[in-house]
This record gives sequence, structure tokens and C-alpha cells, in this order.
Amino acid sequence: MPKHHLSNGTFRNNSKLINHHADLKSLVKWKLAFVRVKRQYQPVLSPRLPVIDKRSNYTVWIGHSTFLIVRQGITMLTDPQFSDRASPSQLAGPKRTTAPALSIDQLPLIDIVVVSHDHYDHLDKNSVIKLCSKQKNNLPLFVVPLKVGRWLTKLGVHKWVELDWWESSVVKNLSFTAVPVQHFSGRGLVRNNTLWAGWVIESQNANTQGVSHKIFFAGDTGYSDDFVEIGKRFGAMDLSLIPIGAYEPQWFMREMHVNPEEAVKIHLDVNSKFSIGMHWGSFILTDEPMDEPPRKLEEAKIKYGLMQHEFISVKHGEVVFFDNQARTL
Repeated sequence: MPKHHLSNGTFRNNSKLINHHADLKSLVKWKLAFVRVKRQYQPVLSPRLPVIDKRSNYTVWIGHSTFLIVRQGITMLTDPQFSDRASPSQLAGPKRTTAPALSIDQLPLIDIVVVSHDHYDHLDKNSVIKLCSKQKNNLPLFVVPLKVGRWLTKLGVHKWVELDWWESSVVKNLSFTAVPVQHFSGRGLVRNNTLWAGWVIESQNANTQGVSHKIFFAGDTGYSDDFVEIGKRFGAMDLSLIPIGAYEPQWFMREMHVNPEEAVKIHLDVNSKFSIGMHWGSFILTDEPMDEPPRKLEEAKIKYGLMQHEFISVKHGEVVFFDNQARTL
């Protein structure tokens, strides 16, 4: 049995750590040290999506950890969250401060949905139902970590494949590999009964030099040695989508959410040629000011000697082309 599998059917991280998120006393301590975070609306562009064909290679940040990715004409959606709240109920819970740059109705036909884990801000029930209703005659394939598939089945969604860490599946000439990241899972009070993962997406059609294009979607994570191992196994990433927000207070968040400096370390560990920051500017989940993550990212880039274009934050709705030289529209 892999070491991240426990005998009771739940999962654990590779690193030994103190998970304050699983400790009610720590949660109460954080909540009692109340910090009022000012709601800040982030600029939202109305993206004009380029024509999708076999030469199309771009991504659009819709908000939080939701991206539209188009690779060689194949359309992918990450961590679908289009609702007003990241919560089991739309009557309470973290409320979106900035609307998604695209609605589900505005999306092109989605081929594949990539899910990192089952937290409400990454896997939203209403978003899944609406997307599948819209595409009822051409359902997307959901690529998910272990045991998330049964949650989809309960919604009536049967087109899915679930993978353990380091397992791969090929879909439409793209290889999807689940990779370990440091986080946890759970909807409500039940914790870690489903797996969490990052994803490496590789083109099966190599270029003339025999090199395939690689995308890394980090999902939601704290910093760990897992990223060094990912870098060793896969080589350089052409595009990485890395969280930069939801990190304060550090004593409570550090092991489960990276700060911008740690995000830069991930960029370096996975040998990323180009990275985009995510997981900020859409919901108030933690105590840092909403506009702080991009500013801290710029400071970290200077500290680690990154060029300006190597790791960027973008506006909601910004179209970023990532073939040859990254550029925005």
C-alpha cells in the first residue's frame, strides 16, 4: 500500500506535518483573532476567445483556480467554480468579490475538466451540474483524484477517470498525470476521504525535436519536497499554474497554502519556463489584503532573480498565449 494511503481508506501527505486545519482549537484561535479584510473588486476583462483549432494554445484565467486551457484545439477547464459562494449553500459562506470572467454559458465546448480536490472553492456542485446540463449531448470527461468519481456519480455524472499519485491516463492525445501536492480534502466535517493532487498535462504529439509540451496545474498546496520530485521526473514545464494567495496567518495556513515566495520556489523546483499566479483576488478566504499576492510575487521574483515575464499575475479574463513566447491579449 502506498504510504499516502491509510488503512481506514483515507489519505495523508508525504510530509509529516501539523495540520491546523484539522484541529478545531486552532480554527477557533484563528477566528477569534479577527482580521477585517477589505473587499476589493479586481478588474475583469471580457475575453474575446480566439478561434479554436489544432494550432490553438492559450489559457484564460476565469477566476480563483478556474482556467480555460486550449492546447492543440483541445479545451480543458480546471477546478470549476462559477458560483457566488464557495460553500455548500449559496446562502452563506465565502462570497465572490469578483465575478468570473466567463460564465458557463460563454464557455466553448469543454472536452476535459481537471479537478485538483473536492473543496468547495475548487469543485462546485452547481457549476458541475450546469456545465453538464449545457453539454448533455457531448459531456466533458472529468479527470479527478481517487474517490472523487463517486461524488460525480451521485450527481449523475458518469464520464470520469480517477487517478492515484503518479498514475497517468491518455485522453485526446494528452497525458494526464496526478502528482502529489501538500494539502487535504473534505466537504463538511469529513476529512481526507478523497485524494488531492496536482496535474501534469503532456502533449503526446512531440515537436520536431521530439519534445512534448508540458503544463503543470498545482491545484491547492503548501510548500513541500514534492515539487522537487515532480521537477526531476518530468523535466521543464512550459506553463505552470501556481497558487499565490490565501496564506495568512502563516501559523495556520503555511502547511496547506503557499505564499508568493513559496510559489516562486515551486516555479523553480518544477523548472517552469513560464508561470501564472492563481488562487487570489476572487474570494476572501484568509487574512492578507486582497491585492497583496501580486505585489509580494513581484518582490519574490526580484529576490530569486526571475525575469519579469517568467512568472506573472494576470487580470480576470486575460488571454495568455503560451506557444513559443508567452504573450497576453
